[in-house]
Amino acid sequence: MVPKGPNGSLPARKRPMIKPTTIFFDINETLLDLEPVKASVSQALGGRSDLLPLWFSTLLHYSLVDTMTDHYRDFFQIGVAALIMLGEKQGLDIDRATAEAAVIEPFRKLPPHADVRPSLKTLSGAGIELVCLGNNSADGITELFTHAGIIDYFRHRISTEEVRAFKPDPRPYAHALRVAGARPADVLMVAAHAWDLIGAKKAGLQTAFIRRPGSTLYPNVSRPDYVVDNLEELTSLLVN
Repeated sequence: MVPKGPNGSLPARKRPMIKPTTIFFDINETLLDLEPVKASVSQALGGRSDLLPLWFSTLLHYSLVDTMTDHYRDFFQIGVAALIMLGEKQGLDIDRATAEAAVIEPFRKLPPHADVRPSLKTLSGAGIELVCLGNNSADGITELFTHAGIIDYFRHRISTEEVRAFKPDPRPYAHALRVAGARPADVLMVAAHAWDLIGAKKAGLQTAFIRRPGSTLYPNVSRPDYVVDNLEELTSLLVN
């Protein structure tokens, strides 16, 4: 039996000996700041910012439901439905037009976190191939990255819509590996979501968790290979 830590978690793995030649990046919260979306969704909920985690978890829940039942839909439209559902639970009448205005428009123009541009520049300059793998649509990724000024750093911009399955389903990771032409052991998945990294680890990838505000690890699995406070810290570990 593997001994557990004092909080019941599994022990941390040793840092991988092979430094990655390719990095897969998650998008929402990992690279781009969701504050504009949080502000508009909170306004639609009558200023109830305390309901934002419930809205986002509902969005993720039904993205998995759609994946499991083979009814793939646009990620943002699931977010719209999640807002309508949450409004109904809270006694708020949020129609589809209001929900779309609160979710879709802000999601198209998210700013990058402050550590993103300099880190991507350093990683790219070090010869590491950068790839994004997001639940956003392909057109949405292009629009987002153009607005954020980071589109030129990525050789491949991969959307889960290409396999009609959301992460952490195995299909997006396998598809991204094929597109990038990379071996799983040579790829590092970077995300601010524990569930994304669990899927990546299952696919054989190295994993790195960025502690964005409100992000936490799932204690029932082994810790990711890297756990850092920001992307600059991870960049320093990989390049120096």
